[in-house]
Amino acid sequence: MSLSRDDVAKVALLARLQFADDELSQMTDDLKQIVAYVDLLAELNTEAVEPLAHPLDVSNCFAPDEPHASLTREEALANAPKSDGEHFLVPAVL
Repeated sequence: MSLSRDDVAKVALLARLQFADDELSQMTDDLKQIVAYVDLLAELNTEAVEPLAHPLDVSNCFAPDEPHASLTREEALANAPKSDGEHFLVPAVL
């Protein structure tokens, strides 16, 4: 797969990125090298390789989910930028 300067400009537009002409040329060259490397990796035979989600054998490394006492209202509001003593005060979003 080859990339043109117009392809890179379109992707930059979709990503809301602005490049000068020289930056766009450099980005085009860089992306061409990346795509060429991915194409090279696609040639590898991976039939015997088992898919994995994590490089290590890890199973449920989370702490046990056990109920415990919650924060009091005063503790919860202690670091709030604004509160009225009972509720968090936040700016209106309209």
